[in-house]
Amino acid sequence: MSSRPELKTSLLREPLVHFLIGGLLIFLVSSWRGEEVDAASRRITISAEQVSRLAMIWQQTWQRPPSPAELDGLIRDDIKEEVYYREAMRLGLADDDLIIRRRLRTKMEFLANAALENAAPTDAILQAWLDKNPARYAPATAYSFDQVYIGQGGSGAAGLKAKLDSGADWKALGAPLDLPRSVDAAERASIARDFGEGFADALARTKPGAWAGPVESGFGLHLIRVRTTTTPPKPRLADVRKSVENDWRAATLKEREAKAYQALLDGYMIKIEKP
Repeated sequence: MSSRPELKTSLLREPLVHFLIGGLLIFLVSSWRGEEVDAASRRITISAEQVSRLAMIWQQTWQRPPSPAELDGLIRDDIKEEVYYREAMRLGLADDDLIIRRRLRTKMEFLANAALENAAPTDAILQAWLDKNPARYAPATAYSFDQVYIGQGGSGAAGLKAKLDSGADWKALGAPLDLPRSVDAAERASIARDFGEGFADALARTKPGAWAGPVESGFGLHLIRVRTTTTPPKPRLADVRKSVENDWRAATLKEREAKAYQALLDGYMIKIEKP
């Protein structure tokens, strides 16, 4: 039962584990710093903020704060990284390095995309998007209707419709069905869920007032009478702004990225010499 704690202790004593953890700490710190340094400068300053970050990363890894000696070791490693970085830059080791070029490109693309995401679209841009896609943000049309269930077969539909047209009590006609005969102010999605997509589509095509059909549902055939159709007003930008902005950002991201790159590209003179 005590083998696991012993194994954990032995692993923590391994130099390779220390090396990997130290490398991870240095990588995280260098990623977090994100500050530009003059490679020609001979002055290295480790700020209190950097020291706090080193201590915080250590604590997150080991679940305890570093001792003074451990913190001094982290600072020495940070200084060592900075020294080697500056010397490499002075020697031009980053020049024509494909991996570094790609990493810098990735970082620039990330920064450019972050700038694009932080840029707030104007009301005119969002309004144009809303005008182009009004149905996406408007409440659904609601239908109030009555239905008489005929059954699986279409026999008797004509005679039943004639009775309805002559004013017979529609509630007393038709076959039994475990669904309401009369529905009030239901949106299309709700109707499609209960009766099926084809039934909901037929309601949208039916003029209010008269009996129509037969119309097929997932249960069979019906005669229907639309009483009212309530079409919601055009949505206002103030009411749906957040949804409009989210959709606009997602739909236009590639286009905006291309325009941002083109703006950078326009600042260069490109010459291509083919062999």
